[in-house]
Amino acid sequence: MKQLLKTYNSVIKFILTFLMVYVVLIFGYRLYLQMSTGQVYYPDYVTKLVADQSAILLNDFGYKAAVFPHPNEASVKLFLNEKYVARVIEGCNAISVIILFLSFIIAFSGKLKTTIIFGLVGGVLIYVVNLFRIAVLAIGFYHYPEYENILHGVVFPAIIYGMVFLLWIVWVNRFSKVSAHAKKV
Repeated sequence: MKQLLKTYNSVIKFILTFLMVYVVLIFGYRLYLQMSTGQVYYPDYVTKLVADQSAILLNDFGYKAAVFPHPNEASVKLFLNEKYVARVIEGCNAISVIILFLSFIIAFSGKLKTTIIFGLVGGVLIYVVNLFRIAVLAIGFYHYPEYENILHGVVFPAIIYGMVFLLWIVWVNRFSKVSAHAKKV
């Protein structure tokens, strides 16, 4: 047993670090969501911000976009050219994806400064790509409502999670301690 622990020490350390960081960040995020219930921003500040910024992006694309709080649920209704096309919920704001991304890079840490910079840049990139994802999804729902399930359920999750996976690959191969160790060997 001791030999197994020694052999797989780095794997066990990665898994435990990943889980610890993920649980702490998710717990903090859930706490934020509980505290934001009933506040000025509905459903919560980040989701409202994402909906507003997506509408700005759609307006920049030449559409007439508007968002309104949903009267019956914690979401924001998104209209395109006065047609209701989607609702933006808490799960659309990419915070959970950013938490997953950060948990991985911290578990595969590199130098502190590099980890912080890559985490910030990666988090912002995920956030911005998510805004484009929502805008393009809304356009797709507007023009091709019959493809809503495949667009929302397959195409766009593949894009956002594919990008996160590519960021992880870059992180492991260029910046993590694993990469630094491999260069020495």
